[in-house]
Amino acid sequence: MKPRIATLMVHTSPLEQAGVGDAGGMNVYVVENAMKMAAQGVEVDIFTRAATPGLPESVAIADGVTVRHLETKTLQPLSKEELPSQISALTSSFMHFAESKPTDYYNILHSHYWISGQLGWMISERTGLPLVHTMHTMAKVKNLALADGDKPEPLTRAIGEEQVVAAASALIANTDAEAASLVSLYNACPDRVHVVTPGVDLQRFTPGTGKSDARKELNIAPDALMLAFVGRIQPHKGPEVLIRSVAEALVHSPFLRAKLALVIMGGASGSGASEPERLKALAKFLGVDDVVHFMDPVSRDLLPLWYRAADLVCVPSYSESFGLVALEAQACGTPVVASAVGGLRTAVADGISGSLVDGHDPKAWSAVISRLLAEPARRLLLSLGAIDHASHFGWERTARNTLDVYDQVLSDPKQIPLSVVQ
Repeated sequence: MKPRIATLMVHTSPLEQAGVGDAGGMNVYVVENAMKMAAQGVEVDIFTRAATPGLPESVAIADGVTVRHLETKTLQPLSKEELPSQISALTSSFMHFAESKPTDYYNILHSHYWISGQLGWMISERTGLPLVHTMHTMAKVKNLALADGDKPEPLTRAIGEEQVVAAASALIANTDAEAASLVSLYNACPDRVHVVTPGVDLQRFTPGTGKSDARKELNIAPDALMLAFVGRIQPHKGPEVLIRSVAEALVHSPFLRAKLALVIMGGASGSGASEPERLKALAKFLGVDDVVHFMDPVSRDLLPLWYRAADLVCVPSYSESFGLVALEAQACGTPVVASAVGGLRTAVADGISGSLVDGHDPKAWSAVISRLLAEPARRLLLSLGAIDHASHFGWERTARNTLDVYDQVLSDPKQIPLSVVQ
């Protein structure tokens, strides 16, 4: 019988469109990693909350990967802040499902984000299954670098994260920096923290036939100077920094206006439903609404075209566990300008595949962006470096290293072997 992993991801569904609401890089991470683990001989069930009526009990999304909906009596959308109230109901739903399976059906639990970690903690205590947890983002890290107008993460979340850290048999961090934060800010045992770097789909995200063909297909002017932001539209992701940077650039170089275009691709996230409209109003106030273009997220099949069409992809996040957008863009041959924070310092090779910017001063961002736009030969060198840098981050390696963590946990004599689901 193949080993089976029960993956918990309850605050967002892997079936949702990334870039809208709470769906983002974590959705991509969980699905891609699950598919590559399945290709290496593991069955993966991804449990998520049924947020609307009429959803199927299960959806097979790849060979060996199934999304399973945990039903509660609240079949309606809930904010992340409201979801902790559903932990007991979700635990009950999982246990009812487990009752129909053999006692050794699952080998290990792997939770993603702290709310799923709380659920994993409850299930682990009831089943004896060891819990592996990946934070993706951490309240204490985010609160150290808040954007203007951003609300600090509540104390209840920080406490919940501390509890998950204490309950988990192993913690997976995206980078050495994140591992250090788990130890220093959450008192994690260093021996239980493992670094597994995320990846990129190197078959989907490729340079393809190049920028000119991508622009023809998307009906973008061949001589445009195009900047792209891809992600959820929320203060923490920093799209306002780009709008202000563009305004700053046009003050110093008004001749850019005829060719410059900033594409902001994404949807409103969480409680920031009005954020896109606020940013549109800001662009108009700054006099750059003619060069700032807002777009809804596109499918994973179309996204590589937009990366290839851009001269630069910008990731001005205030903190970032890793930054999959940066890696995807580089795999398509587009240099990245990113904040020198968190995992972006790993995802982007400064001076080789792009540029890292200290802080979020629009003047500093404007200077870096303007200089790169004025140096096409430099961008070409960065493009070659971007392709090479991204080539070292395939999802196959992420899956293999994740399975290695599972093996270490299951071979630990302090762990209960396999499952004792009753």
